[in-house]
Amino acid sequence: MAAYETIYAIVRQIPVGKVATYGQVADLAHMPGRARLVGYALFRVAPNSDIPWHRVINAKGEISESPERYGSDYLQRSLLEAEGIQFTPHGKISLQDYRWIGQALLSQKT
Repeated sequence: MAAYETIYAIVRQIPVGKVATYGQVADLAHMPGRARLVGYALFRVAPNSDIPWHRVINAKGEISESPERYGSDYLQRSLLEAEGIQFTPHGKISLQDYRWIGQALLSQKT
């Protein structure tokens, strides 16, 4: 699916130690308002993929937990912590400190 590949291209740009929100990724992929689509795309990514899926969090600065992720919520947190990202006692990440300011993909149209 072309939309998923565009999303993955954006997520691959998020550097170590930074995060982006689902909505931010959607905006950068020229899909405003499609945060849920970003979530669906990342749900399909294998945990050991070259796509750093774990760097995408919700707009509240939290990991979006789901029983359907079979424990990868904990994996996501441990991967982020291994990159130096700190969580508050309430499980939040400071978007002010850790948000990646990315650039939109250039349009593929000629």
